[in-house]
Amino acid sequence: MEEKKEKQKQCMVLFSKQQKHFQRNCFALLLCMFLAILPLNQSHSFNYTQALSKSLLYFESQRSGRLPHNQRVTWRYHSALTDGLEQGVDLVGGYYDAGDNVKFGLPMAFTITMLSWGVIEYGGDMVRRRRVGDGDTDHYCWQRPEDMTTSRRAYKVDEKNPGSDVAGETAAAMAAASIVFRKLNPHYSNLLLRHAKQLFEFGDKYRGKYDNSIEIVKGYYPSVSGFMDELLWAALWLYKATDMEVYLKYVLENGHGFGGITWAITEFSWDVKYAGVQIIASMLREEKYKEHKHVLEQYRSKAEYYLCACLNKNNETNVRRTPGGLLFIRQWNNMQYVSTASFLLTIYSDYLQSTNQTLKCDRGSVNSQEIFVFAKSQVDYILGANPMSISYLVGYGLNFPQRVHHRGASIESYKGNKGFIGCTQGYDNWFKRLAPNPNVVVGALVGGPDENDQFRDQRSDFAQTEACTYNTATLAGVLARLHRLISHDSHISPLIASS
Repeated sequence: MEEKKEKQKQCMVLFSKQQKHFQRNCFALLLCMFLAILPLNQSHSFNYTQALSKSLLYFESQRSGRLPHNQRVTWRYHSALTDGLEQGVDLVGGYYDAGDNVKFGLPMAFTITMLSWGVIEYGGDMVRRRRVGDGDTDHYCWQRPEDMTTSRRAYKVDEKNPGSDVAGETAAAMAAASIVFRKLNPHYSNLLLRHAKQLFEFGDKYRGKYDNSIEIVKGYYPSVSGFMDELLWAALWLYKATDMEVYLKYVLENGHGFGGITWAITEFSWDVKYAGVQIIASMLREEKYKEHKHVLEQYRSKAEYYLCACLNKNNETNVRRTPGGLLFIRQWNNMQYVSTASFLLTIYSDYLQSTNQTLKCDRGSVNSQEIFVFAKSQVDYILGANPMSISYLVGYGLNFPQRVHHRGASIESYKGNKGFIGCTQGYDNWFKRLAPNPNVVVGALVGGPDENDQFRDQRSDFAQTEACTYNTATLAGVLARLHRLISHDSHISPLIASS
């Protein structure tokens, strides 16, 4: 029994080390790969090269643990250096997912999945099954991550406390990243893939929602859609990474029971993955899967429903838009839904163009150029083409949010002031200040305006001014794709380039 426990402990330590290496190197690689494919000059109104570079810089602001020597965000310093100590495993490192100092596993895994997908398409431990930090005590305090006095308790899922959604998303992240690393580091790619398979098997065998096992996350990242979408999502990414029929068979056979081909969805997010599942499944070549044609057509029907809803082409349910033309799902962090929709629209636009097809909606067919024009309009809104002329990508342009809801950014840098700032002292001396933040979280995509295009640049308005890693992750892929407007794509018309 003791030997078994020791092996489990060694396994978790291995996973932790692999995850830290994976996250840090993955972001560095993504930056290099994205920038390598981009032209240096831009002749249209927005400099997408600059926006992309800034968006990837954001992740350096979110680093936890000991920072590398080449850290470019100089107002950050080492933090959370004892994570996992209580549990006897090394959980130091990783990334804070938003403006607080907690490392939530599910949204962070989705961040990596989407960054990897962006590289696959346009860039030519494991990711942690553990969540580190106590959201309740963390939100009670307003401190720099370098000063944290709040609980760093780590939470995990296991056989008795399942978390199929976080296990599935982590498996998807590692499978997607294994594709990215395949040629650059085959050994590491194989390691990621092996762990992805293990995680998928674990999540499928011991089914359950992670917020039922770790109840403290219910107030921050509750899983509304459950875990079945993550299992389908993971299986699809494993199929893409391995080409093994067993994973495709899982997606096809569980399409009805898990809701993949029955849920008509109008959002895609860190929680709700069905639209992503439907998009990927609908792009599988039908001639290769003739015996599964009917099921794939059902997936495609739901994918088209999502896309047509974004384009306002369904007869009944469509995604709302603000007067300025921004997709609007809900008040809290609406930009995450804008960036994910823009990414899926862009992906599908390229697919339709390459296969010489059109999107069939209730209100008529839509060609690939029309879809891409709309996706671009959403990105341009983010960068400043909106009624308030604000860039919601922090650090881009001349007018961007100055009071981002971000603990580290809102308090004087640790390098400039090493004096300890207590739990409530941060609220009294920094959170309540009306002045702009002393540090700029370059590349952060904030929650964005309300349904009337109005934005309050106030630190206390976290629904509008807090940024999250998964907002920026999906935007990065679209920004990379936008560079092909001028230098690569002959099929893109001048209308798109100037829209």
